[in-house]
Amino acid sequence: MTSLRKLGSSDLQVFPLALGGNVFGWTADEAQSFAVLDAYAAAGGNFIDTADAYSAWVPGNEGGESETVIGKWLAARSNRSDIVVATKVGAHPSYKGLSATNIKAAAEESLRRLGTDHIDLYYTHFDDETVPVEEIITALDKLVKEGKVREIAASNISPGRLQASLDFSEREGLARYVALQPHYNLVSRDTYEGELQETAARAGLAAVPYFALASGFLTGKYRPGASVESARAEKAGEYLGSERGQKVLAALDKVAQGHDAEVATVALAWLASRPTVAAPIASARTVEQLPALVAVADLRLTEQELAELTEASA
Repeated sequence: MTSLRKLGSSDLQVFPLALGGNVFGWTADEAQSFAVLDAYAAAGGNFIDTADAYSAWVPGNEGGESETVIGKWLAARSNRSDIVVATKVGAHPSYKGLSATNIKAAAEESLRRLGTDHIDLYYTHFDDETVPVEEIITALDKLVKEGKVREIAASNISPGRLQASLDFSEREGLARYVALQPHYNLVSRDTYEGELQETAARAGLAAVPYFALASGFLTGKYRPGASVESARAEKAGEYLGSERGQKVLAALDKVAQGHDAEVATVALAWLASRPTVAAPIASARTVEQLPALVAVADLRLTEQELAELTEASA
């Protein structure tokens, strides 16, 4: 069995690839979502990432669709105790922001949709600077004390607000962030490296990066002259037009060939090797897309290979 990774200072033990739930109820219907979730669990995966806002951006959806699909799957498979469920608060159209009242109400809705009595890892989705960190942490701490949330975490937050939150938790003896979900990948390093990463490292936080495959660009399927049918094709295409993007693809191709591995697996392995990173997040719309993702658990890159990828992405 693949060894699980400890998530920061928490007791949570997670598979080194978090399965992104953003596609469930969006580009993957319920049957497809169940198939992907089954295949992920069969590969040893136990860490599912979603948010109450997924997928409110789709016409006809209102948010919560992903949580609902995951909740139905957990109930159908009777495997709740085997899965680390991470979800987020603050971006659902009906529960925007991080006021104490909103956090409490949104958490109850997430629990209902997930069909569970507790959330393993609860993130603030986007920081809400109109609300003092003291109010946010106190509201999250209340959920922990009530047993509705096991651990708390933050996403899309400035280094200053993150540090202020940690300081308040420490000072008052309240629940403390154990993880951070930054935007981070081979073609987007400055979105995490620097002050934010240093703050996380000092505090012993685990990073669980989103956009780990740069909207699909780091799967290697986007090439000059290639046409890809995807909701994210436009964003991924932008990377292809940059010098850095082309250098990274060339380096990924070389390393992947040496290991007889998929380009996506190599990109994830580089990310998983970075300081503070516990588990990158990547999503699969179909079962066929999953093997390249979960293979990161078994791929070991050499120091030279890691250095080549780091240099290509500089």
